[in-house]
Amino acid sequence: MRTKIKFCGLTRPGDVEAANELEPDYIGFVFAKTSRRYVNPETAAILKRHLKPSIKAAGVFVREEPERIAALFDAGIIDAAQLHGGEGTELVLRLKAMTSCPLIQAFRIEGREDILAAGESQADLVLLDAGEGGTGTTFDWSLLRGMKRPYILAGGLNENNVAKAVRALSPYGVDVSSGIETNGRKDREKMRRFAAAVRYGMNPENRSNG
Repeated sequence: MRTKIKFCGLTRPGDVEAANELEPDYIGFVFAKTSRRYVNPETAAILKRHLKPSIKAAGVFVREEPERIAALFDAGIIDAAQLHGGEGTELVLRLKAMTSCPLIQAFRIEGREDILAAGESQADLVLLDAGEGGTGTTFDWSLLRGMKRPYILAGGLNENNVAKAVRALSPYGVDVSSGIETNGRKDREKMRRFAAAVRYGMNPENRSNG
């Protein structure tokens, strides 16, 4: 299975231009106001209009009201919602009852119990991270031996380690934010090298040599 690529935390037209050129499967708009990558719905709507239709936009939320998430999906500003604030099963089920928006639930992985919790999530897909998101740190990938469902791998990924991760773990997808930035801004060249590294890692010949 081809590992999918997600560039998260896009904020500027140039970021979208780079994504359109490199064609990841997903990009992410961060709607958490505490994040330095925050974009408001108006800006996200403008950026989304310039995004290739083949690239899905995920809205990243931290303990957001379900009604607001559903409204952004209904408006066509996002194609999926990523819950990044330790939201519980009750909120996930409320959202699933309210909207057809695909849900990605993020989990901070510190031990086996976190893997078990992710495995039981009612979301459509889970994302496994080392922190609240965008921290640039990895977690112990050996914990993933107990993971029974497809997942997006996040946390500390960059052009230097993502091919190894893809070869070793065959994740459903990989998510990157700080690993494609320079001085807090998305860096087109780092985005290009990251995407190339993922695609290199997916090559069966490279897997056998890894």
